[in-house]
Amino acid sequence: MTHGKAPGTGRGLGANMTGRRGSGRNGHADGTNRERGSGTVLAAGLALVMMTAMALMLLLAQSAVLASRAAAAADLAALAAADALRGLNSGEPCTVAAEVAARHGAAVVGCAEGTGQTVEVRTELVERTVFGSAHGRSRAGPPP
Repeated sequence: MTHGKAPGTGRGLGANMTGRRGSGRNGHADGTNRERGSGTVLAAGLALVMMTAMALMLLLAQSAVLASRAAAAADLAALAAADALRGLNSGEPCTVAAEVAARHGAAVVGCAEGTGQTVEVRTELVERTVFGSAHGRSRAGPPP
């Protein structure tokens, strides 16, 4: 016995809580929500993107620091080699440059004596990053 009620308006087995058919979110008659948990997935995705961006920024910062260290090692090695070439220090200029560079964690890749008692030194750091090794280049000589 239905007592004159229209189908879907009662609180029987086939009715939803609002009394209207298809009133669930996204228009599903059974009331299921296909977007349930999408905020969690979005937050997890954004967190992953942020962590990846931070890791990339840290790698780039590390590369910049290593490039600066390679340049400093080249500068110091070139100054020491130029002093040895001018006779202010004892030793062979390129040997002195290699010793100074080694004290700063670098290896001399190239060393050449130029005109006017100048020395050009190229260094490479022993420590490497994901992006490769850092290189430095410097030239030193007597003051003008």
